[in-house]
Amino acid sequence: MPLPPALRRLAPAPLRDSPRLRGIALGAGLIPPRPMHTEGEAGLLRRVAAAAGRVVEIGVYEGSSSVVLVEAMAPAATLHLVDPYVETALRAGWRGVEQATRRTVGRAAARHSGPQVRWHVCTSEEAARSWPGEPVDVVFVDGDHTAEAARLDWDVWSPHVPIGGHVVFHDARLGKTHMGGRGLPGPTAVVDQLFRGEVPVPGWRIVEEVDSAVAVRREA
Repeated sequence: MPLPPALRRLAPAPLRDSPRLRGIALGAGLIPPRPMHTEGEAGLLRRVAAAAGRVVEIGVYEGSSSVVLVEAMAPAATLHLVDPYVETALRAGWRGVEQATRRTVGRAAARHSGPQVRWHVCTSEEAARSWPGEPVDVVFVDGDHTAEAARLDWDVWSPHVPIGGHVVFHDARLGKTHMGGRGLPGPTAVVDQLFRGEVPVPGWRIVEEVDSAVAVRREA
């Protein structure tokens, strides 16, 4: 059982932000994963994932969004988690610990009789290039937040999404974020270029925007 929030807040910042100590506490279930989405964004993920048979999440970190997806998906579904677990552009001390996140997501899946969970400890491009061709109902793009990386995620994963499927971009508009800030320039520029320009990507359209998240659906 996680420690009470009031007790967790008593820990000094160097202790809270130590990847090693956070990994130990997270893996043991003493602390929850650090939230990387707003409650509104979590609701959007639940809505698109509820009827999905196969979901791919790009960028897992401590697994907060993965837990949301696990809770929303059916037991017969499959959740694919893609993260290379190398140093990232997150702030200092925010490096994820793979084994701790595996335990966190595994506990959530067992608790909610959730979907099968399959891990891909590699880059998004590597996972997509070796994908066996199965259709992906939802792709959640929340990995490297540079424009180049977000565009590459779209380019390599969108061909696997069938009609009626969704791609959800995180931090991709000027709505609020979980930290009270704004969406980030890279993903925002990609969404604007692909779906808000004079010639949007054919067969796709924006269907929902919540805080910093943008969901697009394939319609042809």
